[in-house]
Amino acid sequence: MENLLRDENILLNQSFNTQAEAIERAGQLLVQSGAVTEDYIQAMLERETIVSTYMGNWLAIPHGTDDAKSAVLDSSLSLLQIPNGLDWNGEEVKVVIGIAGRDGTHLELLSQIAIAFSDEANVDKIVNAQTTEEIRRILKEADV
Repeated sequence: MENLLRDENILLNQSFNTQAEAIERAGQLLVQSGAVTEDYIQAMLERETIVSTYMGNWLAIPHGTDDAKSAVLDSSLSLLQIPNGLDWNGEEVKVVIGIAGRDGTHLELLSQIAIAFSDEANVDKIVNAQTTEEIRRILKEADV
């Protein structure tokens, strides 16, 4: 999975006024990396109106609806570190991971990320990481 998260798709020390802004930024990183078309961002926002992508432990994993499969060109991830937190439907989020999974791989990606973030120590390390290399090391140690 480490091949799916490019350095340019990891943004540290971010802050957003709304969860929609964070979703749009996570989606824009996926667009810029060539993994999805612009339509995928709207599908990510639509998914959030259907069901919250908040996973617990300060983590949200926005991703597109099933109808957006054609907007996914390649599997990829984006990561936003939000140390001061963001209100996400009444929950506090400090890490947003945008997912684009081609050919049904998004479920496996969701599972791997959820397992890594089930350990609060990993989450705390990611929230406090100072470099993209540190984020990569933490995720690798967590077998993501």
